[in-house]
Parts: sequence; C-alpha cells; structure tokens
Amino acid sequence: MILWRAGLRNVLRHPWLTVLAVLGVALGVAVVTAVDYANEAAQRAFRIAAETVAGRATHQVVGGPSGLPDQVYKSIRVDKGFRASAPVVTGHLQLPAKSGARSGATFQLIGIDPFSEPPIRSFSSQFKDQSVLADLMGRPGTVLMLRDTAAELGIRRGSTFPVDVAGVRRHLVLAGYIEAPDRVSALGLASVLVCDISTAQEILGQPGRLSRIDLIVPEGRAGEGVLRELRGGIPSGADIVPAGARAGALDRMTRAFRLNLKALSLLALVVGMFLIYNTMTFSVIRRRRLIGMLRALGVCRREIFAMICAEALMIGVTGTVIGIGCGALLGSELTRLVTRTINDLYFVMEVRRVPLLPASLLKGTFLGIVATLLAALPAAIEATGAPPRAVLSRSMAEARRRKMVPVAALCGALLLLCGVGLFLFEGGGVVGGFVGLFAVIVGYTLLVPGAVVLMAGALRPVLAALMGTVGKMAARGVVVSLSRTGVATAALVVAVSAGIGVGIMVGGFRLTVQSWLESWLRADVYLTSADRSGGRYRPALGPALVQRMSTSPGVEKMTLSRRVAIDGKDGPTEIFSVQVPESSFLRYPFKEGGMEGAWESFSRGASVLVSEPYSYRHHVRTGGRVTLRTNRGLLQFPVSGVIYDYGSDSGIVIMSRAAYLKYFDDPGVDGMSFYAAPGTSPSALAAQLIERAGGESVTVVSNADLRKATVEVFDRTFAITGVLRILTLAVAFVGILSALMAMQVERARELAVLRAVGLTPGQVWGVICGETALIGLLAGLLSLPLGVIEALVLIYVVNLRSFGWTMQVSIEPVYLLQAVVLSVAAALLAGIYPSIKIAGTSPAVALKEEE
Repeated sequence: MILWRAGLRNVLRHPWLTVLAVLGVALGVAVVTAVDYANEAAQRAFRIAAETVAGRATHQVVGGPSGLPDQVYKSIRVDKGFRASAPVVTGHLQLPAKSGARSGATFQLIGIDPFSEPPIRSFSSQFKDQSVLADLMGRPGTVLMLRDTAAELGIRRGSTFPVDVAGVRRHLVLAGYIEAPDRVSALGLASVLVCDISTAQEILGQPGRLSRIDLIVPEGRAGEGVLRELRGGIPSGADIVPAGARAGALDRMTRAFRLNLKALSLLALVVGMFLIYNTMTFSVIRRRRLIGMLRALGVCRREIFAMICAEALMIGVTGTVIGIGCGALLGSELTRLVTRTINDLYFVMEVRRVPLLPASLLKGTFLGIVATLLAALPAAIEATGAPPRAVLSRSMAEARRRKMVPVAALCGALLLLCGVGLFLFEGGGVVGGFVGLFAVIVGYTLLVPGAVVLMAGALRPVLAALMGTVGKMAARGVVVSLSRTGVATAALVVAVSAGIGVGIMVGGFRLTVQSWLESWLRADVYLTSADRSGGRYRPALGPALVQRMSTSPGVEKMTLSRRVAIDGKDGPTEIFSVQVPESSFLRYPFKEGGMEGAWESFSRGASVLVSEPYSYRHHVRTGGRVTLRTNRGLLQFPVSGVIYDYGSDSGIVIMSRAAYLKYFDDPGVDGMSFYAAPGTSPSALAAQLIERAGGESVTVVSNADLRKATVEVFDRTFAITGVLRILTLAVAFVGILSALMAMQVERARELAVLRAVGLTPGQVWGVICGETALIGLLAGLLSLPLGVIEALVLIYVVNLRSFGWTMQVSIEPVYLLQAVVLSVAAALLAGIYPSIKIAGTSPAVALKEEE
C-alpha cells in the first residue's frame, strides 16, 4: 500500500507532466477514433441504405444504361408466373439550395408497384390506409417519406414541396409517411422518397423503363432452376445478378480510400506513444534514487514493475476516455469531409445521424490503453532490471542508454530492410505497403538517437562560435540528456516527415492532375445538364437541345459524350462513350498504344480504350480484350490503348459513340464539348450557348473554369489529409513540451549549481533555448530523408496498389525548407515556458527541493 501511495504522490507532485502525457494519449486516440467513426459512419450509412432499399431481394434483373423495358417485368411475373418479383425505378433528386433544414440535400427517389411489394420490402405496410394508396397511385407527383424527415423539413401530409431533378424544378406532394420497422431501417430511409412506379418514371423522365426488377429466389437446386428459366426469358442485354453485387462493389471501391485514412490516423497514435515513453521513462529516472533505495530495502522487482505499469494504465485510461469523447466530436466534421470525397470520386450518398459505434469505441479503447502500456514497458523493465546501485546513479542510467544506441541503430537497420522487402513483395497489397511503411518509420526512429549524438557533436563548434560557452552547454545538454532529447527528436521527426511525405505526394499528384487536364480537356467550352447531386453520372440532355446546340454559330467542331455504369456480377463497370475528332484523340494522355492505327479501329467501333486503374485492376493491357454486357449480349472488345485517368480509381472503358450506339439502346447525350471557330473567343461562345439554351437547365463552363473546378475537387479530396497532418504535429508538439518540462525537473539541481557559481538567468534561458532550437534543427534535418522516403512509398507502392494511379514525383525545395523551419519553430515554441520557468527559479529553492 505504501508503494502505491508513493506512486500516486509522484503523479500529484508533477501534475503538468501527467497532464501532458494524458493529452498526448487523448490526441492520438481522438484522431484514430474520429477517422474510424467517419469511415464507419459513411460505410454503415451506405450499407444500411442499400439493405433497406433492397429489402429481402436475393437477386436483381438489371439492364443496360437505359434500364429495362416494362415488358421484361410482364414476362417474368405474368408469362413465367414468378410472383416473388417487384419492379423498381430509382434516381436522385435534390432539395433546393436555400430550403432551410437539409438545404441542398440529395434524396433517392424509389418508384415501386404497391401490389408487388409485400414480399420484398416493408413499404407495403403503408398501403393499408386506402386514402394514401389512392393518392399515391392516382394523384401526380405524390410521394412518401419518413415521418422524422418530414418533421425536420417542416412538411406536413398533403403539402407541396419543391425539388430539383436534373436541374429542373419540380413540385411534389407528401401523400403519407413511411414508418420504419426499427431504428436501423430509419437510418436507411432518412434520405429516401417512395412513390408509385409511374410517378417515378414521369419525374425522372424514364417512360416505359425500369431501373431493375427485384427477385426472391429460393436457395439450392430449386433456385438454380428458377434462375435458368428466368434467364431464358429476359432480353440479351439484361442479366440476373446477386442483390448485393452492386453494393459490395461500391464498398470495395472506397476500401482503399478508408484504409489510407486509417493509416494516417495511426501516425498520430505512434507519435503519442513516443510521448508516453518519454513521460514514463522520465518518471523512472527522476525517482531512480527512491526506486534504488526501495530495491535495496527489499522491495521486489515485480512490485516496482506493477507500480510503473499502474501509473501508465492510469494515464492511458484517462487519456483514452478524453480522446474518445473528443474523437466523437471531431468525427462529425471528418464525416462531412469523407462523405464529400466519396460523393466527388465514387457515388452519391447522404450520411445522417449515426451513433458512435461500439466497434469504434473498442478500437479507440484498445489502441489507447495497449499503446500506453507498450510505450511504458521499456521504462518498467529498466526500473526492475538494473541492480540497485545502477538505479541510484543517474550518470550510470544515461550511460546505459548511450550504450544502447548502437543496438537500437542495428535494430532500426533491420526494420528498414524488412520494410523494403515488403515494398518489393507485390502480393502484400495495400496492407503490406502500409506495414512496410510503418516498419521503415519505426526503424528510422531507432536510428535517430545515434544521429542526434553525431550531429550534435558536429554542430558543437558552430554553436560555440555563435553563442560561446552557452552554445557549448546547449550542444552538450542535448547529448547528456539523450534519454529525453532522443525521444522528443524522434517524435518530431515522425510528425514532420509525415507532413513532408504527404505534402510531396499531394503536390506531385496535383501537378499530375493538372498535366492530365491539359491533355484531356482540349475543347473551349463544355455543356452538361445542371445536376447538383454531386455524383459522377448525369441525366441525358434533351434531344432537341442537343440538336439546337449542334448548329450554334461560332463552333468549329464539337464532341458528344455519355458516361454510364453497367451492372454485372462483379458490380458496375463505367463506360465513357465519346464522339471525338482525330486531332483530340491523338492528344489523349496515352500510357500505352495511341498511334494512328488505334484511332482507325477506335473510330470504327472495333476497339476500346481503358484507363490505367482499369488496366491495373483487371490485368488488361494493349492487345488484350475486355468483356462487356451490351444490349446485344456479352461481347468482347479489343483494347487499342491505355490512357492516364485520375477521375476514377475504379477505372473506365472508353468507346466511340458509334460503337456505343451500335451495342447499347441508349441514344442519350449528357455532355457536349465545343471548339470555338477562329475569331470567336471562348467567353463569347459560352455566352452564346447560354442564350441559345433558353430556359433549359444546363451548365455551361469554359475550359479554364472547368480546370479550376476540377482542381478544387482535388483539393477537397485531400483536405482531410491536411487535418490529420496538423493533428499529428500537435501530438509531437505536446511531446516536445513534455520532454523539456521533464528536463527542467530533472536538471533543476545542475542548473541551480550553475546559477550559484555565476550563470545569469539570461544565460540559463539561452542554454535552454539553444537546446530546443538544436532539437528542432536536428529533427527538421533528420525528417527530410524519411519524408522523401515516405513520399516515394506513398506514390510508387501505396497509391499504385490502392488506386492504380501513376503519379509524378515533384520534390520542391520549398517543402523541405518549410519543414525545417516548422520543426525549429515548433521546438522553440514548446521551449518558451520551460526556459522561462527554469531561468526564473531561485537557485536556493531548487537546491533545497533536491535535498
């Protein structure tokens, strides 16, 4: 009991050190919890929405880009007599930008047949009210929505509210409410509107077409027989796929993105572990005399080990609880950033209120407590492993640490080799790349103490020349207190190198995207439908509008395009069809192929192009073939080239418009590109097109504005990485502050003696500031190689395996200089309070406290 009271008294005697240690754990856990919350919230919201909308369906009949004709459902339900089937028409619409609550929110519109629904979904429970059913089927523009959603929007039953569909303002009527059977279903239905199938066809402009047909097929041989019979009665362009195929594929599309965020968040926890190690090691060293005396008086090693671990556990539990609370608050903001990125790059989704999941709580708790105990383990082992005499001597303790520097360097070199080996092993995938990266980071940090000793010795004459005796003392103090300075420097190295690595990667990626835009966007003006859903796919333009725009004066030439997704057994395949001039085709950013022969076969519809991510994921190169399900059945298309594309990491197949019209029953156009005739400026052409569009809701944008908007999307995508870099640096800053305050307590007697023999407060302040500046300078210089290594790994290993993208490497000297300046500034800022406190402490008081 006395031993435990001594441990508690130690914690209470230096509250600020304990607070900093708790803060370090809290920050690390908060970042990990927030990222995990954001990832899980987005993933769970999508999964719940998909499962709620799919209901109990086991399979789906899907068609081409324009869906399925109504007759397919009649053939299945009437001709084949398969009653466990229900037609669905689905699309997206938005609330107006200034409509109060949930302004601009995206909703999924689901058109159903009320009489076919009962086996599939729970919507049918609403149709017991005959007045609701009569309104839904007989009154145009009527919909159902969740009661809570209607209350949030201030919409009552029978009232009218505006929505935007493909840029066109429509007015819908709330006929009744969806009553979710449970809270989970309520989350999935929060952004869903339900209507009669004919109403959905009219609102979405899809008369006589279905998005899909949901089926409930029995398991086993009976189900296989049903599927064979049903496949025999559907058109050649249709297919029957498992109900979860699309949702599973969309989830896999974002898996690498979520994994990248998790890896970045773990960096903050790694830096926090340095802080815990620093605090607990200081706790042992500062009490070395007490521990030595206890050992000499007979206290066993196990009891001292338990005391140290108990102190660490107290810090870990406190920091973890605070970190989880802060992580929940931070997670809501990160969820917004993650959702925005998924909408920009992958698919449309709306994340509503999602509670902090038990899995996220357990992860944060486990990582916080386990990381704390692991970081404290070396200190506990040291306190119990050394003989009493060695524990009593501080000089012997520091000498032991300096002797361990070569051993640490050897272990670091071995870890570096292991990391390189994981980089070369392609079978390790994204996880293997990140494990290798963490091995390199940890291995490099084990080299830092030795590098600090060597570099401090090399800089000692320089500091002596600049600052005299004070400079010599500062350089010597960094080496003498290596147990403090080495760990603080290593923590700062990890944080600053992460900023360098991600900064170089993002900067190189930005240049790559800008270069790609220059070769990809050749036209002067672009026209699309005004759709605000934020998704990758837009509704088709009206045929009359396309014809009218095609004859605009001032246009030298133009292109027509259509971007669609075709569902298959393995999920959706994105197809981009384009009618493009030969001159523009030959200037595409080709990685493989692209000669004049490729143009000839491409323009005739005899071959297609694939993007680099598609080539990487599907192992298809120039000369290979891709299999696509068309309205003429499954067809193979030769690949005549691979192009760089950074608009989608799932990959796209590019075909000529002639081939698209031949194999798909979809004459729609969702994009037009115009080349200005000589003498016509792009701005004048854009103004003319807007005028010619009349009242049509379209977006007309110039080449320069489109490039600017694309780069803005890119910057939004990486905004979350900037947040994580700042948080990681904040953890490192706390680590430096903790180390310097520990040094203040540890060296109080030494500095008091120097004050007593004539050292002025200003000189003491200079010694401390010199040490902090030297720590910052060494950390900045040592972070440069590690940062460049991290950037190369992120570009050539992680991003290639995650997204299939090839990126340029652009190492700007300004990034490296900024990193060194930031490191020195962070160290100096952290050293202000300890240096003032040390310089202002009376020598007599410090000497008395050490008695």
